[in-house]
Amino acid sequence: MEISKTESISVRSSAEVVGVRHAVRKWAVDLGFSLIEQTKIVTAASELARNMVDYGGGGMMHVETLQDGLRRGLRLIFEDQGPGIADIDQALRDGFTSGGGMGLGLGGARRLSNEFDVVSKPGEGTRITITRWKGVS
Repeated sequence: MEISKTESISVRSSAEVVGVRHAVRKWAVDLGFSLIEQTKIVTAASELARNMVDYGGGGMMHVETLQDGLRRGLRLIFEDQGPGIADIDQALRDGFTSGGGMGLGLGGARRLSNEFDVVSKPGEGTRITITRWKGVS
């Protein structure tokens, strides 16, 4: 697999969450994603960026374009140095929230992605990686 283009974006405020949405949409359009694929990756990115600001104290999103044979994809990595997630399985369950939200962010982001990985240690922060491949439901 080849990574052909990368960018890092600071995500520390609500305004920067909006910037994440715009940047991810532009990357998805540039890769030729369908409108549905664009909407899925942008929605997942927005949820994860919002969580990073609300629960992780902000952090960085790294964007990578991927080429795997004929497949083209977009990988987003969200990293924060926040309190971490004590129970990842519970956090992925719909309806669970440690704040005032609806509890759909992590699980929803997972469903909207083709690949999803979360690594978190209490007191050390969280790293969530999602990938969306062009033309894959």
